[in-house]
Amino acid sequence: MTDRQSAPNRKPQLSFWQIWNMCFGFLGIQFGFALQNANVSRIFQTLGAPIDDIPMLWIAAPLTGLIVQPIVGYLSDRTWTGLGRRRPYFLIGAVLATLALIAMPNSPTLWIAAGLLWILDASINISMEPFRAFVGDQLPQQQRASGYAMQSFFIGVGSVIASLLPFALAHFGVGNTAGPGEVPDTVRYAFYFGGAVLLLSVGWTVLRTREYPPAQLHAFDEAPVLARPDRDRVRCLLLGASWMVVGGIVATTISMLGWDKQLYVLAALIAAFGLALALRGVVRDGGGFASVMDDLAAMPTTMLRLAVVQFFSWFALFAMWIYTTPAVTQLHYHSSDTASAAYNEGANWVGVLFAAYNGFAALAAIVIPPMTRRWGLRWSHLFNVFLGGAGLISIALIRDPQWLLLSMLGVGFAWASILSLPYAMLSDSVPAAKMGVFMGIFNFFIVIPQLVAASLLGFLLKHLFGGQPAMALVIGGVSLFLAGLCVLWVREPGQAAQPIDAAQARA
Repeated sequence: MTDRQSAPNRKPQLSFWQIWNMCFGFLGIQFGFALQNANVSRIFQTLGAPIDDIPMLWIAAPLTGLIVQPIVGYLSDRTWTGLGRRRPYFLIGAVLATLALIAMPNSPTLWIAAGLLWILDASINISMEPFRAFVGDQLPQQQRASGYAMQSFFIGVGSVIASLLPFALAHFGVGNTAGPGEVPDTVRYAFYFGGAVLLLSVGWTVLRTREYPPAQLHAFDEAPVLARPDRDRVRCLLLGASWMVVGGIVATTISMLGWDKQLYVLAALIAAFGLALALRGVVRDGGGFASVMDDLAAMPTTMLRLAVVQFFSWFALFAMWIYTTPAVTQLHYHSSDTASAAYNEGANWVGVLFAAYNGFAALAAIVIPPMTRRWGLRWSHLFNVFLGGAGLISIALIRDPQWLLLSMLGVGFAWASILSLPYAMLSDSVPAAKMGVFMGIFNFFIVIPQLVAASLLGFLLKHLFGGQPAMALVIGGVSLFLAGLCVLWVREPGQAAQPIDAAQARA
């Protein structure tokens, strides 16, 4: 037995219902997230957004995550109130997200709906980011897999119900069409119900759980802190200036060639990275910004390689979320008129499809553990994202909308794998003492590909594919194939090879 195993100061194991209570809030968070994913493109189109402008309107979602999650992770690592360390952020985010869900379907104009998406996504991120760290705070190492599995369960349940709501409401006679520029009652009431579910479920977790006070939490065993890289201020300034110049050149090229305005997002990303590097060369050590930048520079090799996998994975997912509704309504229901019965029937069917892939993901979560034991994490992830890639491409090939459920089977396996196996491959590399901020940093590699997708997809569809939204799903499928190939570059840690059975392996 090692010193760590024999250490007297260990976190006590929690019961099934204690883990249930601490993860129950994820039901509401995912409920709001699923309503957003399945219906916001529909709301934007209803309010007059052209197909090739939808990605730019969606840019709020990844951009708010890029900004909010590391900030919330850093702050929650250093917070202690009467409600604890993470729970104040759960509650604040839930209240704000509930208000945004109520307001979103009542948006009178497109720009108000786009602004509300910023508020909604920022609020969901305020609640969501600390939930990942909450598991590490509360559970001993041998129970963390169970905690993340419980979160995945609530992700699936919340997504299925939320995605089905407009379809189910239409089935029970709620109006599924409205006048031009008006959101149907099926969507409106689904958002109201989602706001109530989000607030109540997060409130349950806040009231039914407790957190260790800082002194007690720090007394428990912690993973070793990663070594800090030497910070050369002059080098930071020079590198930052170089990246900003490149961003300026890209922006100038876009302007001179008259390319689409969405591409300015790429230029802004490059310049923003340069600005962050330059600022790190100027600001004092020890502050919040400096700490996040230093943690970013100190991230382990495994995280760096997983960043490439995450890029192609989340590029594909973003393409699916913003283009499935216009693709299915146009290709399978032969309508782009948001006031028509055919369009709204197709949009509701997209809700069913999104519910289906989340339901299939819940089933895939049962299959993935034995798969990883037999094939390992990398080959299992490759297989699953390949299934997802085939599923996305098949949407453009299938003509019967009922058969799109088969496409969602592959997408469901990819979704379940993306939500779990990268974290399993990363698990031994992240220091527990800074779990919040590292979860926020890892979110960079989820957010950046979505920003790239928002800038590129509209341009590609308009200039290369004749404005056909189904081609965005084909691009997404190819991106998932690339993600599968890139995962072979990641070293598979020995302890993470069987994440679900970690407790049994230690017994």
